[in-house]
Amino acid sequence: MRVDLFDYHLPEELIAQEPLEDREASRMLVVDCESRVIEHRTFRELPSLVEEGDCMVFNESRVRKARLLGVKEGSGGQAELLLLRPSEDGTWEALARPYRRLREGSRISFGAGELMAEIVERRGEGLVRVRLETGLAGGVEEAVERLGEVPLPPYIRARLKDPERYQTVFARGTGSAAAPTAGLHFTPATLKALRSRGVRLAFLRLEVSLDTFRPLACREVEEHRMHSEEVEVGEEVCRRVSAARREGKRVIAVGTTVARALESAASSGELRPFQGTTDLFIYPGYRFRVVDCLLTNFHLPRSSLLVMVSAFAGRELVLEAYRQAVEQGYRFLSFGDACYFHYPHGWRPPAIGFR
Repeated sequence: MRVDLFDYHLPEELIAQEPLEDREASRMLVVDCESRVIEHRTFRELPSLVEEGDCMVFNESRVRKARLLGVKEGSGGQAELLLLRPSEDGTWEALARPYRRLREGSRISFGAGELMAEIVERRGEGLVRVRLETGLAGGVEEAVERLGEVPLPPYIRARLKDPERYQTVFARGTGSAAAPTAGLHFTPATLKALRSRGVRLAFLRLEVSLDTFRPLACREVEEHRMHSEEVEVGEEVCRRVSAARREGKRVIAVGTTVARALESAASSGELRPFQGTTDLFIYPGYRFRVVDCLLTNFHLPRSSLLVMVSAFAGRELVLEAYRQAVEQGYRFLSFGDACYFHYPHGWRPPAIGFR
């Protein structure tokens, strides 16, 4: 399946450079995947589109202040690390700049030496493995939180005035290199309105990596390999999803990260608590086992996320929805508007058993 089948024209001026002042003020494209009807709504209307007993699942992972700006020891040249995740041996996987000038053994100082990084291994394509050291009492994580910045996607050029606007209101447990952006639209008032309608809310964790933002570099979709990401789907999530399914209600994934986490937890044929890593790549032909509705932002052309949404709703319908969104001047990508792809209740029997 050719990657260029998932291309579309995205005018640069439609890429949102900053969040709206009011999280709930976004527009929302609502797509009925059965009737193929596309509606132009607002995010505030979301609670009216779900029903009592539905289960809405969120990714509560918090974004780490993973962007570190420092100087290279010896030359004094500027250097930057973007921490992706820690490894079991105590080192970290990171993106480094300027990559060609950072050799194995190079050391970088951050915050006048409060945090030091040594390049242990170069892995190509800007990736390195680094060892971090600090004299601060709270250890490396505290040093990173103190000295780092929240990393924004490369297509956002404006400096974020309030770093908390790149965090969801329900975020906890630092670990992601990027925000689960579908959740950025929610406020405490939204969550209260959903609970008032009798919607079950459940929270899992998937630590988002920067692979999320990279266009597919291969010619054929099937050749792409996802970076693995840490996932934790707890017992309570499984119970609430199971209860919704038994009652014939829908499971609504807030974001592609939630969809990947739930589908990974059901890979054995039964949804059950899961903690580990996933490199699941969902593309057309995949049969969703858990997710009935998908609330997500608009995604980059030729990206794995657009491919996943196309697997859920159908490529032609997704591209038509995106065409209308461009025509109507929707705001795209991380700080942009929302898109809600839904199937009706009972559109298909449960694909798997539930624990």
